[in-house]
Amino acid sequence: MIITTSSRANRSLVEHAHQLAKEWNESFQSRGRDSIQDIQEKFSEEVLVVGKNRIELFIPGEDQPIFFHPNSAMFRIKRLISGGHDPFVEACQLSKGMSLLDCTLGLGSDSIVASYAVGKSGQVTSIEGNKTLANLVKTGLKTWESQIPEMDDAMRAIQIQHTPYQKFLTKSDDKSFDIIYFDPMFEESIEQSVGLLGVKKLALYDDLSEQTIIEAKRVARKRIVLKDHWKSIRFEKHGFTPIRRKSANFHYGVIELE
Repeated sequence: MIITTSSRANRSLVEHAHQLAKEWNESFQSRGRDSIQDIQEKFSEEVLVVGKNRIELFIPGEDQPIFFHPNSAMFRIKRLISGGHDPFVEACQLSKGMSLLDCTLGLGSDSIVASYAVGKSGQVTSIEGNKTLANLVKTGLKTWESQIPEMDDAMRAIQIQHTPYQKFLTKSDDKSFDIIYFDPMFEESIEQSVGLLGVKKLALYDDLSEQTIIEAKRVARKRIVLKDHWKSIRFEKHGFTPIRRKSANFHYGVIELE
C-alpha cells in the first residue's frame, strides 16, 4: 500500500500521513501534483489518502474509495439512548459489564453498538482478517467525531485484533467471552446493501466450519449469535435457532450455552 495525502496538504496532514505509514508499516509517498490514478499506475498498489476530514482507501480498478463511517450505528445508538430497542442487542442479550467477541468486524457498526450496550464496565473485542480493513477501521474508531459522547466513548473502547478469527478462537481460553458473534458474507446477495460494495473487495470469504463452531462453544460463556440472510442454510447446518423477523432480509440465529 502507498500512503499519501490529499492535494494541497498542510504540514499537519503530512505528519499524520507519515505517522500512519509508520504505524501500518507501509510506504509514504509525497502527493505533489500526482492524481490518485497516477500513483496507482506508478506503484500498482492500493492508495490510502489522508485528508482533512477522513481517510480514503482507493483500490485499483474501483471508482469509489472505501472509508470508515459508523453507518447504521449512529441511528441505532440514538434509538437506544431514547429508550428504543435494537434487534442485534436483543439477539445477543447484551447488558452492562458483558464481553463480546465480534469475529467479523467489517466496518464495525455492530461492534460499536455492542460497545455502547456493554458500557465502560464491559468489553468488545473485534477480529478482522484483512490487515488493510483492520487498520482503516481501527484508525476511524479512534478519530471519528459523532457528536454523541456516549457513541464516541463506545468507539474508542473497542479492541481490534488483526488475525483470522479461527486462529484467535483456537488460542482463546475456555469461557473467556460472554457472547461470540459471527456476521459472515451472506450466501445470498442483498441488493440494498450498496454501502458494503467496496468492503466486499477486502472481505475474507471463509465460511463457518464445524470446527469453528466447536471452538466458539468452548470459548463462549452464554451464547453464540449468527447474523445471516434469511435463506441461509447455516442456521440449520450449525444448530442455530433462528430469530425470525418479518420483512427483514437477514435474521439472527442463537446457540444457547447456559
